[in-house]
Amino acid sequence: MQKQVKKAVIPAAGFGTRMLPFTKAVPKELIPLVDKPVIQYVVEEAVSAGIEDILIIISSGKEAIIRHFNPAKELEERLQSSGKYELLSELQTLNKLARIHYVYQQELNGLGDAVRAAETFVGDEPFALLLGDTVMDSYTERSVVGQLIDASNAAGGSSVVAVSVVPPEKISSYGIIGGEKISPSLTRVTTMVEKPAPQDAPGNLAVAARYVFTPGIFAALAETGRGVGGEVQLTDAMIKLLNNEPLFGCEISGKRFDLGSKAGFIAANLEFAMRDKKLADALRGKLDELLTEKND
Repeated sequence: MQKQVKKAVIPAAGFGTRMLPFTKAVPKELIPLVDKPVIQYVVEEAVSAGIEDILIIISSGKEAIIRHFNPAKELEERLQSSGKYELLSELQTLNKLARIHYVYQQELNGLGDAVRAAETFVGDEPFALLLGDTVMDSYTERSVVGQLIDASNAAGGSSVVAVSVVPPEKISSYGIIGGEKISPSLTRVTTMVEKPAPQDAPGNLAVAARYVFTPGIFAALAETGRGVGGEVQLTDAMIKLLNNEPLFGCEISGKRFDLGSKAGFIAANLEFAMRDKKLADALRGKLDELLTEKND
């Protein structure tokens, strides 16, 4: 009987060097997107897809992530006594999102090494993998990781990676898949290349920060040595996985927000803020003012 995806893994151990000096003291996963940290959006995405247990992989100095999801009794009492019941309700909901577990990645040896640290937690079950510094905004009622779970179920419980079409000038920034199209949104992967030159790429479908894996990925990771940058690359392990079981790419109905870069952070905050009527009205006036000053 096919096992359902009930566990998720969120790697959150990296330094976040693209956002220094801010990330010197604050984990990049706690960078705010309007009024919530990035990793909270990621956890909420997993929960909305039916995930019950979440493992967050952290490193030394990232204990603020643990504090964010733990109850804050003194703060809650202060909100209660001051009548700020809406904020209190938000915090109490946050405390109960899911059963959240933590494990330390002892040395920062790449994404593949971080995933390897989840093997005991995952056991013999399929699991979702969501990168902790990337928010995915679904165009449907089903979250992006939920779309992958559905695709995996339709493919007999196979591993599935989220992909999206990228223009030629951005191909060299992503892992690119190639393979056989078996439906409008699903491709059976036959090859993967990490950050190829456009002329060397097997296509234009880029890996998009969300995955559903069978436990077979851990056997592939065990056979994977250090690759680009002297780190254990998840892409290299996925290529090995192809030798033993099928892997599919699912073109997602949604948009990726990479909060790990300064431009991405600013653009995402503007877009999310414009969805709030009060914020949007205030921002329009300020943006018009700034643009007028620039053109003068």
